[in-house]
Amino acid sequence: MDSQISNPAVPLGAASLGAIRSTTPRTDAKVDPARQFTAVAQVIRETGLLRRARWFYITLMTGLGLALAAAGAGFVLLGDSWLQLLIAAALGILFTQFAFFSHEAAHRQVLASGPANDRIGRLVGNLLVGMSYSWWMNKHTRHHANPNQVGKDPDIAGDIIAFTDDKATNARGLMAIINKRQGWLFFPLLTLEGLNLYVQSYQWLLTRRGVKGRVFELILLTIRFAIVFGAAFWFLPLGMAFAFLGVQIAVFGLYMGAAFAPNHIGMPIIARDAKLDFFTKQVLTSRNIRGGFFASAIYGGLNYQVEHHLFPNMARVHLAKTRRIVREHCRTLDIPYTETSIPRAYADVIEYLTRVGRFARDPFTCPVVGRYRRT
Repeated sequence: MDSQISNPAVPLGAASLGAIRSTTPRTDAKVDPARQFTAVAQVIRETGLLRRARWFYITLMTGLGLALAAAGAGFVLLGDSWLQLLIAAALGILFTQFAFFSHEAAHRQVLASGPANDRIGRLVGNLLVGMSYSWWMNKHTRHHANPNQVGKDPDIAGDIIAFTDDKATNARGLMAIINKRQGWLFFPLLTLEGLNLYVQSYQWLLTRRGVKGRVFELILLTIRFAIVFGAAFWFLPLGMAFAFLGVQIAVFGLYMGAAFAPNHIGMPIIARDAKLDFFTKQVLTSRNIRGGFFASAIYGGLNYQVEHHLFPNMARVHLAKTRRIVREHCRTLDIPYTETSIPRAYADVIEYLTRVGRFARDPFTCPVVGRYRRT
């Protein structure tokens, strides 16, 4: 079903979230979601849905490797041609697909050993994607622990986009201008997300103390960017090289941002001090996207966001079957389970960001006038 939360921009406390869970009559008022999650997790384990999918990932990486080799061959064969921009766009898509794989390795979905997952995730993330694996692990782990919770989830503490009305209200200057129009600026801004990820990766590695494997990651990142930038400026005229890199980075950022945006944007925001059981918190703040195998290929399995958050170490190929079990479990507990189509998901994201953006004060408007205008 689609989300029916009236104003998810306002942080919800435990009482409010409890009311949301009770939107339909319960057959057993004593059902404990925490205890019931333990039961459903046992069903998942006994069904074999937590087993590794080695051949799937071997096939996936083989396919992506061949596609990358084909893009490289196309780059060399096309030479001085504006058709190179198609290769740049293809690389942006491929780098995002490799990022999905690195993300799955970070969640221990690919290999049985944690260190082995880290090694392959670090290699793919830094050398192919151009993003620091340790930075991503730090940020994404905190997100999974407290999705959409104020002060705890780094994904809703963005520097540019305002995800709560308080942040929009307190925006000043250029940020206020952007926040006020962030609904229709969202996708154009995503074209800069790739550059943002590259910059944050280097900032993390150069300024953060105690980062494990810092030197190795810096070497991998430097090799990666030396190859990509070196090839562009060596084989292409100056203007075409800049255009090539611009398209590649823009497509990568747009694809990455668009893949992660529907997962939680527009879902309930949890107040900083709210205490919720694991199952309720993960389900209420996550949105699934319909589309089966097609959607799973596009989103790297992130279309099953509810199941991914409940079982983050589950291989992508098992999420669809897990969905049926979790949906039935949510129906039993009367916990809203949000699933929608691709167009509806993005419409919800834009509508939500637009609604939050209305709280941003126009810096060219008298504060008193602006206050009464919002009223």
